[in-house]
Amino acid sequence: MKNLTSLTSLFFILLSCTGQEIPDKDYQLETAVLAAPEHQRTEATIMGFNKDGELVTLKEGTNDFICIADDPNKEGFSVAAYHKRLEPFMARGRELKAEGLDFKQVFDKREEEVKAGTLEMPDKATLYVTTGDPNEETGEIDNLYTRYVIYIPYATEESTGMPLSPPAPGAPWIMDPGTHRAHIMINPPKQ
Repeated sequence: MKNLTSLTSLFFILLSCTGQEIPDKDYQLETAVLAAPEHQRTEATIMGFNKDGELVTLKEGTNDFICIADDPNKEGFSVAAYHKRLEPFMARGRELKAEGLDFKQVFDKREEEVKAGTLEMPDKATLYVTTGDPNEETGEIDNLYTRYVIYIPYATEESTGMPLSPPAPGAPWIMDPGTHRAHIMINPPKQ
């Protein structure tokens, strides 16, 4: 992260001077990995946005992680990392959104495809989502916060013993039980 300060500062200068909306490649490479566990960052595949705003592979990795840069078309800073076994599921979601489907339609279509065996959904895989606030003065991403999603398709409260809502701050719970998208949510308390 030693170069993050200068990269972030450069990004904000470019935004203010040129109206550029897409961060440069180095900034995306540096910040996309913030969601991944530290020991997985260096060798992860990194996807980000080209000058036309299309999601593309910025760096081919050699490990099992894929990192996604912050989407410049969405408000706020949010990056994600997940095990490569989730990529077919994630890629299909992006395709369906690009076709104009809303959240429920994407959910229903992927459910149908997973049940039909035409869309691969791993029996378990982890997604990390990190949010934060870019600081124009320091160049750092302040208030980093990571939440964890552990996909366990078709799991239920009964099959896992997990409650349907967090019983305490930071406690795990199951979301979308009984569906292809069933997952354990872990939202650590914010500082």
